[in-house]
Amino acid sequence: MFKHFVSLQWKSFFRSSNLGKSIALKIIMGFFAVYMMVSFAGLGAALFFILKKLYPDVDPMLTLSGYMLYWVLIELFVRYFMQKLPVMDVRPMLINPIKKSSITHYILAKSGFSGYNFMALFMAVPFSIVLLAQGYPPLNVLVWLFAICCIVLTINYTNFIINKSDKVLIVLGTVILVLYALENFGVLPVKEFAGKVFYTLYENPILALIPLGLALGTYFVNYNFLRKKLYLDASLKKKTKKAVTSDLSWTKRFGDIAPFLQLDLKLIWRNKRTKMQVFISLAMILYGLIFYGMDAYGETSTIYLFVGIFMTGIFLSNFGQFIPAWDSEYYGMMMSQNIPLRKYLESKAGLIYVSVVVMFLLSIPYVYFGWEALAINFSSALYNLGVNVPVILYFGSFNKKRIDLTKSAIGNTQGISATQFLVMLPIMVIPCLFYFGLKMLVSFEVAISVLAIMGIIGFAFRKPLLDKVTEAYRKKKYGMIAGFKEQNS
Repeated sequence: MFKHFVSLQWKSFFRSSNLGKSIALKIIMGFFAVYMMVSFAGLGAALFFILKKLYPDVDPMLTLSGYMLYWVLIELFVRYFMQKLPVMDVRPMLINPIKKSSITHYILAKSGFSGYNFMALFMAVPFSIVLLAQGYPPLNVLVWLFAICCIVLTINYTNFIINKSDKVLIVLGTVILVLYALENFGVLPVKEFAGKVFYTLYENPILALIPLGLALGTYFVNYNFLRKKLYLDASLKKKTKKAVTSDLSWTKRFGDIAPFLQLDLKLIWRNKRTKMQVFISLAMILYGLIFYGMDAYGETSTIYLFVGIFMTGIFLSNFGQFIPAWDSEYYGMMMSQNIPLRKYLESKAGLIYVSVVVMFLLSIPYVYFGWEALAINFSSALYNLGVNVPVILYFGSFNKKRIDLTKSAIGNTQGISATQFLVMLPIMVIPCLFYFGLKMLVSFEVAISVLAIMGIIGFAFRKPLLDKVTEAYRKKKYGMIAGFKEQNS
């Protein structure tokens, strides 16, 4: 049965309308995963010698054991945001003679092969090999490695239990901070106590049964929970929420695009993921503090143009790159109505224009670091307005992956495809290359002036540019509708 499930998901992947983008995205993510695995493996191989050099009079295994409590808590905290339970469309299977237990076991077993689990093992395995090479008892080392595998699986399945509770997340963060404070201020030797506990897993191999029992226990807790949810009736019951209305009558002054603008504002404010984009955008105005004032870069470094485009165009990137996928739930209905596609795109562009202006105004205090900072941010804002807005809207015509706005706002990769990576080239890389070349060949003043003029020209020709973008959306209209209908896209 497991082989049959794998076959179904394999066919679902290759029959998707987003096949090309999905493969490209997986190749890119594969390169990133290989890089992370090589880095973790290298760290694991060198960890013994690093600890030996830092603490020459202490057994490296005991030193490492002192940090394992923090590792468990921090990994749980990080996985809360990043890792989600692997899902499959089980509703068609529930009307067939397939055991619900088989479906549940497949989903949980699949999660055991998550890349998050292998990251820790890519450190633990090389570290264990070094221990064996250094003459540590093979039985103790191998059983310790087995215990680490069980702890990783326990973390994996515990995450699925606590993932829906924000209160648990707050408790985890508080515990991490409290333990660190107790250790840092010398109130309680947390690492010493925790080290002794985890070191016993190495000293007494029989105690590896405890992590094994925890892994099995968390597995069956998840199994019982999911098994009870595998009923068709469970998907028929809809959650009811109290609607909160807002007076958006002021948008009527914008004419024909007012209905679309109202729709966008309601969408942003009523959904977790879009609301989070607004908060992230506002918080990213502090991004410049990391770079400004650092003498190592110089006052006119290309890195500052990157920061300027990033800060003034953060909402443009975060929100704009998923147009029109934000409306994927009802995009097919909209396209079947007598709705001007041009007005729809004008409302999106207008919303992004406002965001760029607001972010530039918030960046004005960076003039404290010199007039160059203000000039760079101003030219970056103009470039975003005139060039990056039509570019981001054009790349939106390639979006075919639906977004479920009811899902978690953080760690949610719905709607992401190769387009989101490629669009960063014209938005971020190309202007930086222009700026660097002109600054080196001519001057700083000429470089920012050229970027600002490009933005002004683009903004002046925004109507014909938007006509071209609208035509691109019309050509890909039916492909987008078909892609948005796919539940697992």
